Amino acid sequence: MAAGGGAGLLSFLRLLGQLKRVPRTGWVYRNVADPESVSDHMYRMAMMALVTEDKNLNKDRCIRLALVHDMAECIVGDIAPADNIPKEEKHRREEAAMQQLTQLLSEDLRKEIYELWEEYENQSSAEAKFVKQLDQCEMVLQAFEYEELENTPGRLQDFFDSTAEFYSLN
Repeated sequence: MAAGGGAGLLSFLRLLGQLKRVPRTGWVYRNVADPESVSDHMYRMAMMALVTEDKNLNKDRCIRLALVHDMAECIVGDIAPADNIPKEEKHRREEAAMQQLTQLLSEDLRKEIYELWEEYENQSSAEAKFVKQLDQCEMVLQAFEYEELENTPGRLQDFFDSTAEFYSLN
């Protein structure tokens, strides 16, 4: 039986609070001073979803997807491509973390949050695909801001290059 009560919710929120202290690995590997946290990244993505004016998307669902898409990182950390962990293994670790996290919640919340995470992982809706694009867009915006702050144009070009497939003009 899951905790689901006040103690479970408090444990859930404390685990999520760790996202404020998990730096985004890509920036750490590139020696960015004071890199953003996973929580910082997720917050701006949620705000990007909030300000979308695309009437073909369920805005509330996009916000929820943005808020849960990296939740597992409070347990597994921010696994970056440079870590050379196969996609299947990364997914396995994150899935186990999401199960651990959501077990702390009531059955309804557990189901809602886990299904949102699965939707994002499987890219099974227009909203999930849009939020994946926001994920890439937010990273590029952050790279631009770091280059601007450091007055080092081009230093983080590989982050821009890694998103080319999402923003090709073809």
